[in-house]
Amino acid sequence: MTTSESQAPENDVPDPDGPGGPVVRTASGAVRGLRERGLSVFRGIPFAAPPVGPDRFQAPRPPRPWDGIRETYAFGPPSPQEPGFSGRAAQLPSVAGDEWLTVNVWTPDPDPSAARPVLVWIHGGAYRLGHGGQPGYDAQHLAREGDVVVVTFNYRLGMEGFALWTGAPANRGLLDQVAALEWVQENIAGFGGDPAQVTVFGESAGAGSIASLLAMPRARGLFRRAIGQSVPGTLFSVDLARDIATELAAEVGRTPTVADLSEVDPQQLTRAGQTLGAKMPAYTGRWGQAGPTSVPFAPVVDGDVLPTTPWEALAAGAGREVDLLVGHNRDEFRLFLVMADLVGKITDDRAGQTLRLYAPGGATGEAAYRSAFPDAGPELLFERVQTDWLFAIPSLRLAEAQLAGGGRAHVYELTWPAPDGTGVLGACHVLDIPLLFGTYGADLGALFFPGGKPTPEAERLTAFLQHAWLAFARTGDPGWPEYDTDSRAVQILDAEPRVGPYPEEGSRRIWEGYAFGALPLL
Repeated sequence: MTTSESQAPENDVPDPDGPGGPVVRTASGAVRGLRERGLSVFRGIPFAAPPVGPDRFQAPRPPRPWDGIRETYAFGPPSPQEPGFSGRAAQLPSVAGDEWLTVNVWTPDPDPSAARPVLVWIHGGAYRLGHGGQPGYDAQHLAREGDVVVVTFNYRLGMEGFALWTGAPANRGLLDQVAALEWVQENIAGFGGDPAQVTVFGESAGAGSIASLLAMPRARGLFRRAIGQSVPGTLFSVDLARDIATELAAEVGRTPTVADLSEVDPQQLTRAGQTLGAKMPAYTGRWGQAGPTSVPFAPVVDGDVLPTTPWEALAAGAGREVDLLVGHNRDEFRLFLVMADLVGKITDDRAGQTLRLYAPGGATGEAAYRSAFPDAGPELLFERVQTDWLFAIPSLRLAEAQLAGGGRAHVYELTWPAPDGTGVLGACHVLDIPLLFGTYGADLGALFFPGGKPTPEAERLTAFLQHAWLAFARTGDPGWPEYDTDSRAVQILDAEPRVGPYPEEGSRRIWEGYAFGALPLL
């Protein structure tokens, strides 16, 4: 069954806006959506042709036009991906097909004269899993409360989107994102949105994608504002990406070329990526800091699609015309510690090895961490340095690079701990997603809010976050002072949100002067 033939989700009862629901004409053809809880919702609209057959591993092509009215009631099929991450199953829709590249739109009213601000969500998932239709990204609350248009979409992941194959452009997943943003520019007015008021926002790999988009000439002018939630610092050099690609292809007995891989079933490649990911820590002597991440995919600084790192590009003024809001969670790495069942199992020797691998200067960095956090045990040091290397310092450094390039930035840190009943998770990675979307029981949100029930503090924090993100999308001002390198004022998101100096000053000083570059092949 194709996307156009699929029916509305069982729990979504349409409230037709005229016969059969609202209809919007896009550049490729007319689409019919549903009226749901006061919104018009369109799911699974193609923004590019299926990237299969001769188009596999190539840059995205324009979508195929259609005649008549296409029913866009169901999310499109996600890009091929592994079934879960760190032992948790992914929530994938049952839609089959090869139309992996589709957008979803929530709008109060598809009135072309409305010119509402537009927010475009780029999902995370370590560049290897996730999709725009995940329950945790249900955009109804943002669209309704903010009177804005919200867009989510799918892009190619893992082997299809980020592995560096000979005969294929690098960073195909990023090129898909550019194509989705071009679709927004061309079509969003018909859904009641203003193409001159587009804000991209995303978390984790989604935030890393946004950082890359800021550095990409192809993405220039496609959005006015950007929100990066937990920006990862992992980018691959060409040498590292090629070496990883060789091992990825070897898992299916092939060479890392389009000619050799184009007929291999996508799911077989996905399984190969999952297998290699589990082996990656053994490659640390060759792949360095990338090894223990167990993630064989990241944007590649190839000199073409991604000419340089985001920090270099912004410091040179590439994002000067884009308003930037960026931040991270206090205990980012705690989630991975819990999922890997490592709580209470980190020895001082393992903490020392990790500090020497990730802290600036190796042994010097280890000494700096032990000095800056004298009361921290092995587990906290193990967690702290990986939080800093992977998310916290790259996020802060992106704001500093924006300032250096003549732009402006606002910074936040989420310090409110998850009310998971154990006190273990703290203010960990992805906690900001259910808080922002108000989807407390969906996806990983169920870890933080037992039974999907928010506490009164969570509801207040959700209201604060939504108000700030929506205000930023409208005006470029989330409601607190711009970041500068004198006062370093940031919005601290806790039970009682407040503005204060950046809380992680000890870590910031350790990393001062460190340049985040593309990870090398050793």
